[in-house]
Amino acid sequence: MHEKSVELYAELAAVAVASFFSAKESPLIEPVRINDGAEENKEALRKSRGEEDDDFQIIEYQAQKGNAMAMYRLGIFYYFGLRGVRRDHAKALVWFHKAVEKGDSLSMELLGEIYARGSGVERNYTKALDWLKAASRQKRFSAYNGIGYLYVKGQGVENKNYTKAKEYFKKAAENDDPNGHYNLGVLYLKGMGVKKNVKLACRHFIIAANAGQPKAFYQLGKMFQNGIGLKKDLAMAAILYKLVAERGPWGSLLRWALECYLKGQTGKALLLYSRVAELGYEVAQSNAAWILDKYGEYDICIGKSGFCADVERHQRAHTLWWHASEQGNEHAALLIGDAYYYGRGTERDYERAAEAYLHAHSQANAQAMFNLGFMHEHGQGLPFDLHLAKRYYDQALETDPAAKLPVMLALMSVWLRKNYAGSSVVTLIDSLPDILPRLGVWLKKTLLDDGNVTIVTLVVCLLTVLYLRGRQRRMVAPAEPQPQVRNN
Repeated sequence: MHEKSVELYAELAAVAVASFFSAKESPLIEPVRINDGAEENKEALRKSRGEEDDDFQIIEYQAQKGNAMAMYRLGIFYYFGLRGVRRDHAKALVWFHKAVEKGDSLSMELLGEIYARGSGVERNYTKALDWLKAASRQKRFSAYNGIGYLYVKGQGVENKNYTKAKEYFKKAAENDDPNGHYNLGVLYLKGMGVKKNVKLACRHFIIAANAGQPKAFYQLGKMFQNGIGLKKDLAMAAILYKLVAERGPWGSLLRWALECYLKGQTGKALLLYSRVAELGYEVAQSNAAWILDKYGEYDICIGKSGFCADVERHQRAHTLWWHASEQGNEHAALLIGDAYYYGRGTERDYERAAEAYLHAHSQANAQAMFNLGFMHEHGQGLPFDLHLAKRYYDQALETDPAAKLPVMLALMSVWLRKNYAGSSVVTLIDSLPDILPRLGVWLKKTLLDDGNVTIVTLVVCLLTVLYLRGRQRRMVAPAEPQPQVRNN
């Protein structure tokens, strides 16, 4: 199993790494999650509206007033195409040059990269070297890495010089630059200007990888795959290759899908997210699943014989949520639990629902904790255990203070079951989920979404508890003293 995964992701990772070196543009990787659990992620979507976003306009105003950092940030938005802004190298250059006039070393370093890549300008290694040196004089230590790279390639300098390259990479690495560590690792791995030392190379790659350097992931992936410098571990190799593959040029499909979604073209967004989901992108998997669940008949879900029927649509969403869950998405695990609990797209299965909720619970999801408490309270898929039910309810409140009301209602329900077990009151409460749907279409539309049956039940529990406790107080209240009649 791992061998096939390694082969697939190794091939994709190799293409991604090649694009890092050959492309005139840096890869566009900015995955945006359009859902936050069962709700639309409005904040993330707002920040992805490009020049129309309020935050962007504030930064633009600050830049126009002469703020160097704001100028640099605008340049970054246009250069990398971040937060929904269209890539525009000409505008990026304008803002970087304006920031440089204010002495901004970050912009100097970026101009070095731009001229080295030829992004929106004619490639000019001499200018690249000049800008990188200017940045390094401003103590921008990461610029040393760029200078070292030019010496490795012999570009913008007289000749290739691995010794000088090592000196510059070392300066960058000594100041915690991950790229400096990565390039030192390459020199030691290949014995370029230094004695070959695989263990030392591995040490530098690990430092760079811990800082998120994608090419270091790739080198470590090869080491784990082949057992060179590290113990052979195909599972770890596949994970590392996947991290690199997700930074490949096809990641731009995520941006296209997001733009379609923001325009209201949910069908096209679904097709694009589904395509990227096949490559193993967790964000694409969860986004596609959420569109299937949220928009139903409004999206373009193509099934075996035309448009998807509801059952097929739910099954497809369930599969996507499951893949996302396996990659650590706690909301996906929660929604899989809901699918099994309510029988959406699959047969109702309380035990499998409990397994999914336990997985989400392990990722500190408060809703999953509450659901596990509810299942223990009712003996659904888990043993009937009021003590464990209370423990899970308490954990939900500790994890998310906003859960105070539903947890309070649930604890009231637990109190009722402990003190009035087998009574007609508890029987009535347990029968509410079956009785309420029979009250008609109006109740179904206004009250009985999947989670609301539970809330209605718990509200009734609260009212019942308040009544019973009030009755208890009245029963134990001391009798008022009676006036004594005296005989005259």
